[in-house]
Amino acid sequence: METLMEEEEYNWREVVLPSLLPVVPSPELDRETGERRRGRDIMIAVDHGPNSKHAFDWAITHLCRLADTVHLVFAISSLKNQIVYDMTQVLMEKLAVEAFEVAMVRTKARIVEGDAGKAICKEAERLKPAAVVMGTRGRSLIQSVIQGSVSEYCFHNCKTAPIIIVPGKEAGETSVL
Repeated sequence: METLMEEEEYNWREVVLPSLLPVVPSPELDRETGERRRGRDIMIAVDHGPNSKHAFDWAITHLCRLADTVHLVFAISSLKNQIVYDMTQVLMEKLAVEAFEVAMVRTKARIVEGDAGKAICKEAERLKPAAVVMGTRGRSLIQSVIQGSVSEYCFHNCKTAPIIIVPGKEAGETSVL
């Protein structure tokens, strides 16, 4: 008896990033090795929440280096919702400008349709990045298993090494006690 593999339709839309970012040629530094000069692809899963912004800030500050390309990925349930698409495009434009100002990296953005965890894993499989960075709400293990968690799903199913950034006090989270 064979298992039947269901192929889900994979829809996406490229996000046109602002042209005010200057076009920078690849760095030609003598002290750099050839491998580093080519740069890496770093995928950052973003949404409109503060934990996602914290993960983006961490990745730009601690992970990215000159000549890298940051791929911003936003997963939504339907690409037909024009309001969500427009708001997401504005968010990605701001993040692209910030990424260039802070780390001088190139940025590409894509909005993918479908269940967030599955869509992020499919995009990671397509890009084959050095790392997939995403935020988490900081739920306990039991809460994330019972309620479901995108980061938990990606941790178990993503073929690329996921880096999950848990929010802390520096992300603006305050203690209840």
